[in-house]
Amino acid sequence: MSSVQLPEVEIVEVMRRSEHGMTRPFICRGDDGNVYFVKGFGAGRDSQIKEWIAGNLALIFGIPLAPFRIVSVSDELAELMTANDAADLGSGPAFGSQEQIVTELAFSQVSEVPVELRTAVLVFDWWILNVDRMLTENSGNPNLFWEPDAQRLVVIDHNQSFDPEFDADDFLRYHAFKDSAPVVFDDLIERQHYTERMEQALTEWDNIVQAIPEEWFYRDPEMTMKLDFDPDSFLKHLQRFRSENFWNWK
Repeated sequence: MSSVQLPEVEIVEVMRRSEHGMTRPFICRGDDGNVYFVKGFGAGRDSQIKEWIAGNLALIFGIPLAPFRIVSVSDELAELMTANDAADLGSGPAFGSQEQIVTELAFSQVSEVPVELRTAVLVFDWWILNVDRMLTENSGNPNLFWEPDAQRLVVIDHNQSFDPEFDADDFLRYHAFKDSAPVVFDDLIERQHYTERMEQALTEWDNIVQAIPEEWFYRDPEMTMKLDFDPDSFLKHLQRFRSENFWNWK
């Protein structure tokens, strides 16, 4: 199920800024009472669009994401911040991911995640060219969280998806769930199963793109410099699964 139709949440309080993550999102409270990690103007319009597109596709595909939505930051709230933070958060629509009470997945816990779920995440990341899910015995920051008691996986961060420099070898060497590759890539029945899931996700493509805020298509707050974003190019990448080459992983 997609979050495309959810109404905007108004940010009423900027609590602090995260010290983690490439974009260092702002931790904010919405008028719905929930706490959100908010990626605003400073995160990059490209990043916001990728989060929105990949996040909605992930929900339809069946990936257990932290709930997300478009949030709105007022000019008045931004004016209460320091100049640098105000510029980075910006005002208007931003991408908000709801805070979850979970702990980061450790390498030793990978085998606890059900095989089907590991496989689904691996296939989805392969599909959207997401390189930001790396985890080894020695290091990693997979943006995956695990709640052992509830057997619950929570997936976040897709801002590095649709990577034009995607390295398939590195992906299959370092992805947190790399060992699941043979489960699907070498099994025609599994491949058909995930093909159907990708086809289903793409049925919402037009709705996902149409729901992107107009402000995100511009590089500047004044909306004078158009972002070089071609949804048809993204869609063409996503349709690769219809080719045999998509499943060639060795």
